[in-house]
Amino acid sequence: MSTTGKIVKMDSLIQRLTAPRAAGKTVALANGLFDILHVGHLRYLQAASEEADMLVVALNADESARRLKGPSRPIVPERERAELVAGLSCVDFVTLFSDDDVEPVLRELRPDVHCKGTDYTIETVPEASVAKSLSIRIAIVGDPKGHATRDIIRRIRESG
Repeated sequence: MSTTGKIVKMDSLIQRLTAPRAAGKTVALANGLFDILHVGHLRYLQAASEEADMLVVALNADESARRLKGPSRPIVPERERAELVAGLSCVDFVTLFSDDDVEPVLRELRPDVHCKGTDYTIETVPEASVAKSLSIRIAIVGDPKGHATRDIIRRIRESG
């Protein structure tokens, strides 16, 4: 499948997951901005992909990225961020979302597993109550939080 063929709208994503789910395949969901793709992102997504048969990444659209991170973000536009994430072999599908949190995606997609990075604990995952109400398992995955896009941006600005 081409990289851009992995980028799908939610209604299409749900349709494309119907047959694999009917065959017993499980789905993990990871989410984030992935503004400047770095090794922490890669390790998070690789670990998330090990939690189920298929990995869906919900990527914050530009409008939600600006609300969450400020008017200077994202650095990389949503279509390019989506294509970069879709290019990773561990990612099966990417879908964009415009909300400030991933709760609506959880409600619509109903993955088997909701994966969050190691900057969370199962108790501090913002969507924990929704996941629990939908019987979605939460998994904390990836390496210790030692990489951040904001730090990369700061280093670039300081070196310029």
